[in-house]
Amino acid sequence: MRIVAGRHRSRVLESPADRRVRPTADRVREALFSILGPERIADAVVLDAFAGSGAIGLEALSRGAAACTFLDLDAAALGLIRRNVEALGEVARARVLKLDATRPGPAERQHALALLDPPYGSGLAPRALENLAKAGWLAEGARITVELAAEEAFTPPPDFRPVDERRYGAARILILDWEGRLR
Repeated sequence: MRIVAGRHRSRVLESPADRRVRPTADRVREALFSILGPERIADAVVLDAFAGSGAIGLEALSRGAAACTFLDLDAAALGLIRRNVEALGEVARARVLKLDATRPGPAERQHALALLDPPYGSGLAPRALENLAKAGWLAEGARITVELAAEEAFTPPPDFRPVDERRYGAARILILDWEGRLR
């Protein structure tokens, strides 16, 4: 597993020791960031929810995001994210939090780009999207990506508008815009 592009291009990331964490494949990350485009990433405040290894958020930082907040509940995953953040020298621009993306609590900051990669087949994405929005984690007009299993059912919650959808082998990437308003 490596960073695909940007200032950390070709840097190797520590991989998970077991199968509980399923990192997004390099080619899928490359395709995802090509779809988003550099204008969406540059100087963005990014949320990497269900972060696992942190590869998606670290790719965003490598490509010019201003900051990234990583959310995960698993202690091993959080340790892996911290080690990868430190190895790339991104400690100042990263926050690693032990939080459930489906019940995150009030946000300290809003994120213009949210990258969600819940466990395949878990059905957690809609609940996470709804609760992240309600708790103030998403900036108005935020762009969201959701990685799911290719055949996994998904219905976006209200105020989330589908923009694009792509399949890459066993993975499906959905691109959504949040059209809700902060309350």
